[in-house]
Formats: sequence, C-alpha cells, structure tokens
Amino acid sequence: MSGKSKKIRVGLIRCDTHGMWYGPLMEKHDPLLLREPMPVGEPSKESWQQGGNWYYFYTYYCRPTMMTAKQVSGFEIAKVWDADRTLAEMAAKVFYGRPVVCDRLEEVSDDVDLVFISDCNGDGSDHLELSTPGLKKGVATFIDKPFAYTLKDAYKMVRLAAKHGAPMMSLSMMRTAPAVAQFRNRLAETGGCSFGSIYGGGTALAGLYHSIALTQAIFGAGIESVQAMAGPRQTLVHLGYGGRAGRPEQGVTVNCNVGSTFHCAFYLSALGPTTKINSEDIGDWVNPASAAEVLKRIRRMVRTGKPTETVAEMVEQVAVAEAFRQALESGKIVNVRSLIRRTGGKAYLAE
Repeated sequence: MSGKSKKIRVGLIRCDTHGMWYGPLMEKHDPLLLREPMPVGEPSKESWQQGGNWYYFYTYYCRPTMMTAKQVSGFEIAKVWDADRTLAEMAAKVFYGRPVVCDRLEEVSDDVDLVFISDCNGDGSDHLELSTPGLKKGVATFIDKPFAYTLKDAYKMVRLAAKHGAPMMSLSMMRTAPAVAQFRNRLAETGGCSFGSIYGGGTALAGLYHSIALTQAIFGAGIESVQAMAGPRQTLVHLGYGGRAGRPEQGVTVNCNVGSTFHCAFYLSALGPTTKINSEDIGDWVNPASAAEVLKRIRRMVRTGKPTETVAEMVEQVAVAEAFRQALESGKIVNVRSLIRRTGGKAYLAE
C-alpha cells in the first residue's frame, strides 16, 4: 500500500465481540445503535449486541454519543463476513450500512488492503481456513489471538504469508496494554525479578493465550518448559525459562481459575530480593487503549509491509499453548523448544 493519506480498506472476518470492539475504534459508527442494536431482552449471540462494547467506549455521564475511547485514524471497514450472516448484517448497520456484507469468505479479501480476523472466545482452530484466501492473494492479514490452535497450522500460515508476500501478524491486546508497559518498567524495583505470577483468564485457550502473551510481554520470550497442575478448583501452569539470562530464574506461574474478576481483569505480580510489585486491574476498562495500540501496529504493518511482531514470538505462543495441553494430559513437563523442533519449526525458535 502506498501513501499515508489513503485509508486502509479493511475486510473484517467474524463480527463477534472482538470484531465489534476493534471495528468502532477504526470506523465511524452509530453510537446509539452500538448501544442497542437489538431489543433489550431478546436472545443474543454476542455481548456487543446488548451494548457490552458501547459501555466501555462511551463513559461520559449523560452524553451517550460522546466517545471517550480514542479512535485510530486511517482505516475504512469495506467488507464484513460472518458465518452467521445476521451478525454481519447487524454489524454493517452499526457502520451506517457502508460495509458490503459478503456472501462467501473468499470475497472478504478482494479489493482490500487488510484482512482482519477477529476472535473473542474461539481457540484459533479455524484461523488457517479463514486466513488462507487473503494470504494467497498477498493481502496484509491480522489474526486475533490465538494465532493458531496447533503449531502445524501456525507453520502453514507463516509459509503461506512468506510465499505470497503477505505481511501477517497476530497480537493479544493484553500484550499492548499501557498498564503492562508500566509494570514491565517497574521490574527493576524487585532488585532482579526471580519469580512472576499472572492471575486470571481460565484454562480455555481464549483466556490462557492472554496469559501466555502477558508472560512474553513482561518477562520476555524464550519460554522453555511448561508444567500443568490441575485440581478441582484451580489449574496452575508453570512456565520455565531454563536458566536463560535476563528471565525470572524461578519462572512464571499462571493461576488460571481465580474466580470472577473486576471487568474481566488480569493481575500481575513480580518478586525479587528487594520487594514484590503488583499491577493494577488490566481489563475491559483499559482494553480500549490496548486495542488502539494493536490497531496502530497493524496500520504500521500495512503501510510499511513489515509486521511489528516477530514470527518466532507468535509461534512460541502457540507452542506454549500446545505444550500446556500435552502437559495436562501426560502430567509431565513439556519442553517448548523441543516441541517446536519436533514439529518442523526449528527456523522459528525465539533467540
């Protein structure tokens, strides 16, 4: 794509709560329709259909049309598609009916600059299928978390993108949360972080993947081992770095099942010889800013043709999730880097 003044034409795949979280941050929309796209009390498939997203974007008292979340310029949603066509049609109406509602998945990647695959609660098992048409056309592609369900699928997407010259990137908005950067900058207070903890997200991949992304964002890539300990009310996941310099020597523990948290918030702790530090809430009240940062990185990728995130770190996230499933089933510690090598991904190892 040439020229910074030209808007990036977006083909949005899946009009779920994440699609309609990112969408209003990059496109003009009807705030009152976003607040109430369907009658109150009528059964809905997605939380945004009952005003769930509007709630965090329009927080000014008594002014329901004054957007308090910061939009990101440079985008135009040109096409939408969802396996549930009624969702796509409702989403298009929120954007004043401008986006074309596509009948087939393959149409979304025609005449656009970016394919945006959203995923709020899925496990990524359909991401290879959803991304393939656009990647084969060389269209820049963003894949919401998780990047993929299996390493096999992740490698196929990476190779498709490389073969057809399609810039491709996957990000969890947890990775870009302002509070995460602030917490990372405080690690020095610990006197050298030896142990970290993450609280929240559950064991389903949609939530666990956020915790994996948080671990990388705060404590660094190069996760070497995964151990899973499951109980009736809690599942603990220990992520080890194998003595890698500059990483927590005792690793990072993800406490998956912590009960209901404040607006789906995650929490972080880091411990060292000097002190222990704790994060503030990292949840839906701050996620508009986190999503805006994701969009800025996507905009940079489309304009420069270069992703801001490395393939190695994206692959590592998938590998950690796959290792978690194996560790949970076997009761044994699973080596992440060995798993990547065994599955043919040696070229994608994080250094």
